[in-house]
Amino acid sequence: MEPAVTWYDVLGAVPDAETRTIKRKYQDKAALLRPELISGAPSTVLTVVTRAQHLLDTAWGVLGDPDRRKRYDEAVGLRRSGGGLGQPGSGIESAGMAPVDLGIVGDLAGDALGGLLGLLPEQLKPRRRRNRPGAVPDVRGLFYPVCLEVATRQGLHVRVVRLTERPMAVDGLVVDQDPRPPSRVHRGGELTVQLWHPPARE
Repeated sequence: MEPAVTWYDVLGAVPDAETRTIKRKYQDKAALLRPELISGAPSTVLTVVTRAQHLLDTAWGVLGDPDRRKRYDEAVGLRRSGGGLGQPGSGIESAGMAPVDLGIVGDLAGDALGGLLGLLPEQLKPRRRRNRPGAVPDVRGLFYPVCLEVATRQGLHVRVVRLTERPMAVDGLVVDQDPRPPSRVHRGGELTVQLWHPPARE
């Protein structure tokens, strides 16, 4: 699985979704890969459909089992062992601490930091982050909303090439992409995806 893509992404589910919701998402996406919908599709589409079904099955296999899901959530940092992240009632307010005016704190910190930076030699001053190229996510075999979510998180703009003249009104499947992994691309770069939909029936 691509590091930029979670099993939740594959199914279009949020990490705190109930198991029955995740199962419904799995079934809805798998239904778009039924044999009658892909009959007559080009071989490139059939190859990607196989990949898509494998991704969906694996995602459901992990997220549909409570123990595997818990271990997965901990491994990717979505949950800590012994509890979740940012649960209601676990923040500063519940500890009895008064809220702070962040504007005032920010002004004071900015003034102090500005003064300190003026005293530092040039080589010790913080540097601006460069727009280093990042790995291109592999979105082949994902449905378009998932592809768009992943690309947006990576700071990429998506350009779509539609492969079906008269598509059904369902989520399209990403058949190919440019650039392909293991290429690297800068934030703000473009990711072109070829999108296939089952053709509308007459």
